Amino acid sequence: MPGRSGGAVRVFLAMKARTICSWPGCGQAVFLPDRYCEKHQAMREKQKEEARASRDRFRGSAASRGYDYRWSQFRRRYLREHPVCVMCGRLATEVDHIIPFKGDKAKIFDLDNLQPLCHECHSRKTAKENGGFGNRLTEN
Repeated sequence: MPGRSGGAVRVFLAMKARTICSWPGCGQAVFLPDRYCEKHQAMREKQKEEARASRDRFRGSAASRGYDYRWSQFRRRYLREHPVCVMCGRLATEVDHIIPFKGDKAKIFDLDNLQPLCHECHSRKTAKENGGFGNRLTEN
């Protein structure tokens, strides 16, 4: 019955879920999990890249903020020695400065000011403390 299974595959493909392109004003149907039609997918990627570049211009590169090769090596060693997130107990993936060092290179390697966190806990802490994710700080 090889013919029947081939037909079932064609029917399944024909029934694949579709939605409308998410680009404002576009009514083109797209197959899930895609969100944009081919025309607008390229435009969306360009938008995302421009937004990323804009954030990076404001924020500066990791190296310009003090996270250079030396920090990278230190971070790797610190996480090997402190593998557990202090907030939730999961695997730590980030080395957090308890009090942000704000460019003071003398404080970047201060062991009393570091703690291991998982990505989720670090993101939550950063967002709670300063708006996080590259957003501008607001002065009180």
